[in-house]
Amino acid sequence: LRRDVQKLAKEDLITKEYGGIRIKKEQNGESMIEQRLSLNLAKKEEIAKKAANEIKNGDCIFLDSGSTTLQIAKNLTYHENLTIITNSIPVMLQTLNQGHTVISIGGKVRKSEQSITSFDFLFNFDRLNIEKSFICCSGFSSNNGVTDYSLEEVETRRRILQMSKINYLTADSSKLNKTVTIKICDFNELDILICDNELNENDKEKLINEIYII
Repeated sequence: LRRDVQKLAKEDLITKEYGGIRIKKEQNGESMIEQRLSLNLAKKEEIAKKAANEIKNGDCIFLDSGSTTLQIAKNLTYHENLTIITNSIPVMLQTLNQGHTVISIGGKVRKSEQSITSFDFLFNFDRLNIEKSFICCSGFSSNNGVTDYSLEEVETRRRILQMSKINYLTADSSKLNKTVTIKICDFNELDILICDNELNENDKEKLINEIYII
């Protein structure tokens, strides 16, 4: 038990107190990205492979901040001549040595997501022709659309959605029928949902009228 407590404390999941322990709660309900990297990893890897198949050599793409888009970045090694625009520091580090052009959004660095959120005076990508954007979220449902915890992340995503020709939502099935703090968009502002294969038929029937699913 003592070893387990030490391991949990080292992973910053608990706080040791006199006579006991306390579970650390995430601020605003949002988890640290490091803690999410291994959560539903098989589903995220499945989504990443599907997303990589949608990307063609020479594409200009946007990869959002998130653990799922980091898995997409890992699948771009054999693509050629991509222009990758991102606000994710882990995505930047992953793609720097893949031979692609990597463009970072300037702005405020968020420690929890290791991401950069942009403000209008720093965002000057209007001349870029983004062909495909891959957007993350914390929850999505047919009733409430696509939602997330951070207003700053949402503002960046909404701007990208306006600029991109094809908008993909990359979200695993654990986020279905979940609604959190801030709305990113409705399904009609997206083109394609890339999800894992654990969506049941009833959920697919509800969503298929809203968005194309792969």
